[in-house]
Amino acid sequence: MHTILGVGRDDAPQREATTVTLYRPVGQAELELIAASDWRAFPPRLPHQPIFYPVLTHEYATRIARDWNTKDPASGYVGYVLRFEVLATALDRWPPQQGAAGDAFRELWVPAQELDAFNATIRGRIEVVAEYRTATAGPSAETPDGAEEP
Repeated sequence: MHTILGVGRDDAPQREATTVTLYRPVGQAELELIAASDWRAFPPRLPHQPIFYPVLTHEYATRIARDWNTKDPASGYVGYVLRFEVLATALDRWPPQQGAAGDAFRELWVPAQELDAFNATIRGRIEVVAEYRTATAGPSAETPDGAEEP
């Protein structure tokens, strides 16, 4: 048995039904593509984006959405924090890695060509749980029912 996120991993049949909460910071264009999927999948990566990086904590996603996306013209000067559930078995295929921001910030590294397989592990809808804007950002995007305001 080994442990990931403090959970014993020798219960494979039970894990198939168990989910783990992940987060993803995104800008306006990516949010619109996710909305077009009925809030159920992440869009294909662009050619200069070979890896998809969902993160393990709300704090890490907030840091990226607030501190990076709001300063990025490609993000529309807006950052959203998304929350979603994946099957726990996804962590076997894409184990948590230490992110660029240090030990406290962990993320999954999903190669772009495996994004469809990752999307298949999502259970339920992807939710917007926070939004960060600068004065140069446009109006708020429509979010699914139940989304929390920042």
